[in-house]
Amino acid sequence: MAPTPAGDSRLNVLQAVEEGWAAFCRAPWVFLLFEALSAVILLPFAALSAVGGARLAEVNELMGVHPVGAWMALIVGVIGYVIVALWTVVGLTRGAWLSLEGRKPCFADFTRWDRPASARLLGSAILLAILVAVAGAIAALIGAGLGKLNEALTVIPMVVVAIFFIWLLVTQKFLIQVSLFGTPKATATIGAGVKGVNPSWWMVLWLGIVEGVIHSIAALFSYGGLLVVVPVVLCISTAAYRQLFGSEDRTGLLN
Repeated sequence: MAPTPAGDSRLNVLQAVEEGWAAFCRAPWVFLLFEALSAVILLPFAALSAVGGARLAEVNELMGVHPVGAWMALIVGVIGYVIVALWTVVGLTRGAWLSLEGRKPCFADFTRWDRPASARLLGSAILLAILVAVAGAIAALIGAGLGKLNEALTVIPMVVVAIFFIWLLVTQKFLIQVSLFGTPKATATIGAGVKGVNPSWWMVLWLGIVEGVIHSIAALFSYGGLLVVVPVVLCISTAAYRQLFGSEDRTGLLN
């Protein structure tokens, strides 16, 4: 069952920021410890992917690595990285939700592996990527056809697809939360996002801008700031999701 927008379907950005920050402050060290742990686990897989990809791209310094080994490193690295990344996002989002409920999440709430939730999140991300790729390909084909008539006409599909991408990405601002809490079907997340966000599209865009500013400020403090800003922004996004879609866990992620 897809999530339906909450009663008034209005987003209060300032309230979401306040609630998100308060949620993070309920268990800051648990958020940061789990994030640091996941980063340590991610690094070897990222390194394997980088080495394998660089060797297959024939970087001179890595030409001594056998191609079979490069392919194995790339495959293991990518698969491992995706699995750990899903585990991290699910854990942080679960912790954010519990904290927004007024509870202080424990470390076990973050580390628990949830295969169905991870599969939904991965499936939703893949569907969104396919939709973006298909829209881009269609625009490119139309642009190529119009270019044969007049090169100036190629701008038209580019502008149209750019507007579409902006609209789509804003409607999918809560893809993570919809996937994990809103619907048990990955195929329903795109439509649920559109339905829930469209009435407050401009406010969700403003939320994205505010979060971008927060990221920029955190970047001034180098890695420490970026370490803190990830769970903070996720808590803010989850608080905003609860305003628009309601605070019901429809998938049983917390069980």
